[in-house]
Amino acid sequence: MKALYLEKTGVLSIREFDLSEPLGPDDVRIKIHTVGVCGSDVHYYQHGRIGPYVVTEPMVLGHEASGTIVEVGRNVTHLKPGDRVCMEPGIPDPNSKATLLGMYNLDPAVRFWATPPVHGVLRPTVVHPAAFTFKLPDNISYAEGALVEPMAIGVYAARKAEIAPGDVAVVIGAGTIGTVTALAALAAGCSQVILTDVVQEKLDLVAGMAPVVPVNVRTQNLNEVVKAHTDGWGADIIFEASGSEAAAATLFEPLCPGGRVVYIGLPGQPVPLDMAYAISKEARILTIMRYTNIYPRTLGLMASGKIDLKPLITDTYPFSQAIQAFEYASHPRPTSVKVQIVMDL
Repeated sequence: MKALYLEKTGVLSIREFDLSEPLGPDDVRIKIHTVGVCGSDVHYYQHGRIGPYVVTEPMVLGHEASGTIVEVGRNVTHLKPGDRVCMEPGIPDPNSKATLLGMYNLDPAVRFWATPPVHGVLRPTVVHPAAFTFKLPDNISYAEGALVEPMAIGVYAARKAEIAPGDVAVVIGAGTIGTVTALAALAAGCSQVILTDVVQEKLDLVAGMAPVVPVNVRTQNLNEVVKAHTDGWGADIIFEASGSEAAAATLFEPLCPGGRVVYIGLPGQPVPLDMAYAISKEARILTIMRYTNIYPRTLGLMASGKIDLKPLITDTYPFSQAIQAFEYASHPRPTSVKVQIVMDL
């Protein structure tokens, strides 16, 4: 069976995947249907590393996926062949201290798809623990199912922020993660979400699918917009979803006294934060690392119609054109949000 390999920095190939994957008693075998191209996949393609994770030998890319179960292990009772599913891509050590404390996303031994040296899922089938495999509701397509992984980040960020009904939030960055965070914040009870970016086309797309206040920080003053929408008080929550050094420099300015900051975006290098200003506001600073115990909640929001991700699927390629998909995702149009690869298209 063929897979999309990152051979080395900037070099992709489609060739045979010849590693055998035995099915354990608690596993399921899944025929992959749709895989989203994540920013981390593109970063590995362009740079060959993310922080301490370095591609030193060929690696299959892809971790945002949906598919159909074709085989189940003898202990699996809640899933069966034919079930349409999505999969949580991180597999922790079930006996680690982090896992036993309910923080399995922070397990140092977690094995995450398409993170060196673990292969991803741009290949026909994958074996995965049933405990991290989730049945798709009937009204959720494979394409939407492949968006559950990034959507889970937004839902987890909203939960971490402890949103109260009527809160006003600012989301910095209108990329995929910023967009899903804005949708999650609205679904969690925010009365207003102010979304910022420097690309007007992205702001226009999100404003067309959700009641956000778009702010192009190239031409508008975010603090003035926030003051106008909060009678001068400031936003209850700031979600930083860009990883931008420029955004970090003024992060606390739109925040109200006693407000919360949730850091989602991963800066490429250390960034300065104005801690004196944060202290003057008694700001609560929170961070998130992926998500934990959030897939069922995310699927429930999507199935209920409170979150509609279909407008985010802007570019779809067949697997035979997977290399072209990555070339495009490296330099997409401003209107692009999510590039997906369909194995059977």
